[in-house]
Amino acid sequence: MKLSLCALLCLLIPAILLANPTTPTTTAEMPLAPVLPKAPEPIESILRTQIFLDGKLFGPGKVDGRPGEFTTKALKRYQEANGLPQTELEAQTLDLSSITEIYTTYTIREEDLKFVGELPTKPSLQSKKKYLPYDSLLEFLTERFHTSPELIGWLNQPMKMSTLKPGDVVKVPNVQPFCLEQLTPIPGLPEVVEFKTRVIKIDTREKILGLYEGEKLLASLPITPGSGHNATPPGTWRIVGITQMPTFRWDKSVLEYGVRSKEYYELPIGPNNPVGVMWIGLSKPGIGIHGTNQAQTIGRSASHGCMRTANWDVIRLSKMITKGMTVIIEGPPPAPRPVIVAKKSEVRRALPVSTEPPPAAPKKWFKFWKKDAASVP
Repeated sequence: MKLSLCALLCLLIPAILLANPTTPTTTAEMPLAPVLPKAPEPIESILRTQIFLDGKLFGPGKVDGRPGEFTTKALKRYQEANGLPQTELEAQTLDLSSITEIYTTYTIREEDLKFVGELPTKPSLQSKKKYLPYDSLLEFLTERFHTSPELIGWLNQPMKMSTLKPGDVVKVPNVQPFCLEQLTPIPGLPEVVEFKTRVIKIDTREKILGLYEGEKLLASLPITPGSGHNATPPGTWRIVGITQMPTFRWDKSVLEYGVRSKEYYELPIGPNNPVGVMWIGLSKPGIGIHGTNQAQTIGRSASHGCMRTANWDVIRLSKMITKGMTVIIEGPPPAPRPVIVAKKSEVRRALPVSTEPPPAAPKKWFKFWKKDAASVP
């Protein structure tokens, strides 16, 4: 009797499986990936861990109750700093008993409105304002409570985030609030002698900033460094000044080619200034560690050479550092720019690297959020 190839395989495969008992015979025996609730619904065990790490200044990025790269990095760096075995997020055994509540409420105040207002997207129009505010109370809340607009919307459904007003009570993550109202313009923070031996180490590949005292890691924050032609320059630098509530010189020529021009705009202070609420200048001209007007994109985009981090992180970092400290940056150097031939003189010249922070950009995430707010599950 002749058997077809198909029939022969049907006879052989079961025999092979029986001869190799380690081979799974049903899908039920195969390892399953954890089933996560649909975003942005938070996973409370992860949210509790994020709140704990955020409070220790081992920044997980947005506190949103979702797994992610920076939550895992923050966990492992905290474990290493405290002599604990490094684990994945689902296997961590931190003592989180200090986090008794993962949520709290905030009542929007009348005085909060002075930090919210019209926010032009063009630098030419921004330069005419005295202050660059939040563009909505929702943005005010996301920064104050280190979180995302999606999570606040989910926690407070069916309340409409586009119609928030004073008197509204909003459920938020229970973190140390970022209090913008406590910040005033200070051209140079005073030196703190006992901090001068501390060192900031930055790995631009990992997009992580660490603050060390000797071998002890005191804090770890996610950052957005530069890349390509605008890569953050590796090397050993020092902090030459720390400015609270800085202004920003927006010069397209500097941003694109690293060459100053006479066509620029001076942008005023405010949480939506391109360098946020804090500028930590380095001995490398034009390079610094600073806040941002795009906290939702930290670690997920690129800067024009500087290192930006969330306003809620940089303001806490500024209380642990001082002028004169060493900053060590590790990572790839800026890629060479192509040689440009000048049209008139035909003289070849290589354009230098841009070293200024990026210009303010429209908050596309918020426009998207307002459009879809009513459809949040």
